[in-house]
Amino acid sequence: MILENERAAVCAYARRLLADGLVAGTSGNVSLRAGNLVAVTPTGVDYATLTPADIPVVNLAGAVVSGSLKPTSELPMHLAVYTRATDPDGLPVTAVVHTHSAHATAVSTLVSEVPSIHYALATIGPTVRVAPYATYGTPELAGAMLSALTDRRGCLLANHGTVTYGDSLAAAYHRAQQLEWACQVWLLAHSAGTPKLLPGAEMERVVEKLKGYGQG
Repeated sequence: MILENERAAVCAYARRLLADGLVAGTSGNVSLRAGNLVAVTPTGVDYATLTPADIPVVNLAGAVVSGSLKPTSELPMHLAVYTRATDPDGLPVTAVVHTHSAHATAVSTLVSEVPSIHYALATIGPTVRVAPYATYGTPELAGAMLSALTDRRGCLLANHGTVTYGDSLAAAYHRAQQLEWACQVWLLAHSAGTPKLLPGAEMERVVEKLKGYGQG
């Protein structure tokens, strides 16, 4: 089976999306690139029953090269990240996670940039932009997303959800989790009063500091 390991990983992370509450039903999607091929979740399939064999494989032009199921309707967005997005540190872009997580989606209806409520947002960049609304699955949405992703590893999609990417599915997924959590914190604080936000200089400092975070 072509991209056997990648298909298994996409399947596992799609199940995590559901288990972690980052999607509902069949919403959201996950993809993983290997060379010029991409394993991506299919459209309209219950993640609880998903198997690696259900994961279609497409080329960078979007043509299915393996698998019997149609890829996600958000395939144009995934392919746009792989072919046009540039990681701020020059790392390879090999994984994309798209969620419909409740708190981040709620924040996307309120602001044009995620308020800097916590330094965890620096895993994406010094700021996290909100891409203007466009119909799902369209080139317009992919274009709006790419603008919001300039020098960033993730963004919100207005009235829709989130997109994050990384050099691994673990990295892309971690950013989706951090983004949802930070949006939840801001909504909680905002509901009680006027939150104190971190200044831009501090966010820039943390972005640099995170480059040496972890075990390397």
